[in-house]
Amino acid sequence: MTPTPPPPGHRTTPPALTVGQVMREQRLITTDDITAFANLAEDLGRHHLPDEGRAMAHGLLTASLATKIGGQLDFIARRMVWEFLQPVWAGDTITAEVTVRALGEAKSGTRTELDIEIHNQNGETVLRGECSGVIRR
Repeated sequence: MTPTPPPPGHRTTPPALTVGQVMREQRLITTDDITAFANLAEDLGRHHLPDEGRAMAHGLLTASLATKIGGQLDFIARRMVWEFLQPVWAGDTITAEVTVRALGEAKSGTRTELDIEIHNQNGETVLRGECSGVIRR
């Protein structure tokens, strides 16, 4: 399902943030997700093909769950660092936890630093990262 873009000129107000605040999103990763991402990114490496009946998700597909939160904040990333710790397989449910590490004034908005952890359904950390950028006014 393709998200419906807001009407022209429409601007949502990002939620107010506080240092230490944690935001969460969850998603079931499917074989269709992996196939669609492989085709979009043109990353058809065989390590993303089914293994024991399941396909391995691309690391950036896994990381994209955190960017969903960024989109809700109207966050423009300037720097991202990812550490991929374990594979995510088709059929896994992953949860992104994004924690506000720092906030400050920037010329174009609010300078924002975020810590990111993504866990699988077993509570295992599959991805750890951080990013910094700005939430524009």
